[in-house]
Amino acid sequence: MSQAETGWLERLVCAICKVVLWITVSVIFFILTANTLLRYSTGSSLQWASEVPELMFPWLVMSGIVLAAAKGAHITTTFLVGALSPAWQRRVAVAAWLLVAGLYGYLVKATYMLLEIVHDEKSPILQVPGSVTYGCVMVGMALLCVLALQSAWQNLRAATPPAGTSSGAV
Repeated sequence: MSQAETGWLERLVCAICKVVLWITVSVIFFILTANTLLRYSTGSSLQWASEVPELMFPWLVMSGIVLAAAKGAHITTTFLVGALSPAWQRRVAVAAWLLVAGLYGYLVKATYMLLEIVHDEKSPILQVPGSVTYGCVMVGMALLCVLALQSAWQNLRAATPPAGTSSGAV
């Protein structure tokens, strides 16, 4: 998709995900490097150094997943849809994106229902609630839902004839 075809919402989501990727990769790299240097130079290590990358890794992964979805870098099978007329291809695309958005929305709701339960689970050293990791998954699924809705909208708009034409074929 070109810059003109992507909406401001998709660009915002991608920018947020890129920032999260840079922060998580940098922090994970810094902590693991510092802990390794400490271990080999002094024989000791930071006790919390294994927990922070473990807590940040889901944010790294979800950001990458959302970026991959935004860029269309996921696996698709289009051989059946390719046999349809362009109008039916758009209809199938709208229906498929709405189904995907609905499924992501369901996962957001299901994850939200679990937050209270997993909040009581704490990491051993830093005592970070388990809801932080689940919250990451929930935010990632919500962003994927937004991107799916945007794709459905874009396909729906593509099916609409331009203003001033009287073509009833969609």
